[in-house]
Amino acid sequence: MARSQSSKTQSYKANQNSFGRMAGEAARECHTFFFCGPDESAASAAAARIVAGLADAGERIDMSGADLRRDPVRLADEARSSSLFGDARHILVRATGEEAHDALEIHLQAEGEACPVLVVATSATDKSRSAKLVAGAKGTLVAMFYPPNLRDMAETVRDLADRNGLRLDGDLAQRIARASGLDRRLAEAEVEKLALYLDAAPDSPKTAGLSAWDAVGATSEEDGFMPLVNAALGGHAGRLPGELARLNTLSLNPVGVALAFERRAAQLAQLSARMRPGEDVGSFVEAQKRARRIFFKDERDLAEQLRIWRGKRLDRLVSRLTALHQALLANSQQAELLLSQEIAWIARAASR
Repeated sequence: MARSQSSKTQSYKANQNSFGRMAGEAARECHTFFFCGPDESAASAAAARIVAGLADAGERIDMSGADLRRDPVRLADEARSSSLFGDARHILVRATGEEAHDALEIHLQAEGEACPVLVVATSATDKSRSAKLVAGAKGTLVAMFYPPNLRDMAETVRDLADRNGLRLDGDLAQRIARASGLDRRLAEAEVEKLALYLDAAPDSPKTAGLSAWDAVGATSEEDGFMPLVNAALGGHAGRLPGELARLNTLSLNPVGVALAFERRAAQLAQLSARMRPGEDVGSFVEAQKRARRIFFKDERDLAEQLRIWRGKRLDRLVSRLTALHQALLANSQQAELLLSQEIAWIARAASR
C-alpha cells in the first residue's frame, strides 16, 4: 500500500533499547526508515520487523547504495511507480555510509504517494548526513544499533526462545549467545533450529537443556571463526597459514567468517569509544569484563587488539570489512580467495 508522505506528521528516533516499543506504531505511521550503527545484524532484524508490521508489505524491491549513488533519482521513481499498477510493494536499500544520501534527499522532496522505503546503512550513524536528512522529515524513523554485550544478547535469546515456545535451562541462553558471536540473526537461527528439534511451539512449549543444544547447536566460536579472527587482528601472521587451512578443512562459510571479523571490529569500535584519553588498555578491559560487557575468554585478545586498532586505523578496517562483505556476496565463486587476501592485509597492517 502506498502511503502519502504529506499525511504523516511525526518523526521517530530509536536505539536498540527503545526500538521494540515503537516499532509497531512506526510501521503504521512512517513511510521512510533509516537503520544504522555498527550492529548490522540488529539493523537488518529491525528492518524485517518493520516489514512484518506493515499493513500490506507486498513485493520487496532490493536496491544497493552503489546503485543509488550512480542513479539518485531511481529511489523516488521506484517508490512511486507502484501507484501505476496498484500492487503493494516496499523498497529495501542496503548501503554503506552516505551512499544513499542524494537519493533519499530526492525521495523525501518528491511529490505523490510512495511505498515504504527502508534503508540499512552500514558504517553510518545517527549523526551522519543521511540520518539527519531523514530525521528532519515527517513520517520517518531513524534507528541506531550498537553491538550488544553478552548479557544483552542472552536476554535477546531468551525473548526469541519464548516466541518459539522454548524454555531454556541454566546458562543455555548465554551459550547460544556466545556461539552466535553476539549476532542476532545467527542466534535466531539457532533458536529456531532448537525449537524444530524439540517440536516446540508457542501453544506447545518445551524445555531445552544442554543435551538438546549439544545435539543440534552451532560449532562454538572457539572451534570456528575466532582463532582466525584473533590471529589476523592480532598481527600473528605466522598462525595464518594453519588457520586458513583449517577454514578450508571445516568448510567455514566465507561470508560467516567476514561477519565474525565485522562483529569484532564493531566491538572494538564500541570499546574504543568508551575509553578515556590516556586510559590504560589492560585496566580498561579488566573493568569491562567485571561489568560483563565482554566475555572473560576474550579479555586477552581484546586488549591486544585495542592496542592495535584505534582511531583512523580502526575506521579504515571497518570500511574495508564492509567492502569485503559486499564483494563476497557479489562474487561467490572467488569468495575464499577474496577473503584470504583481505585477511592477509589485516594481519600485515596489525603487525606494523
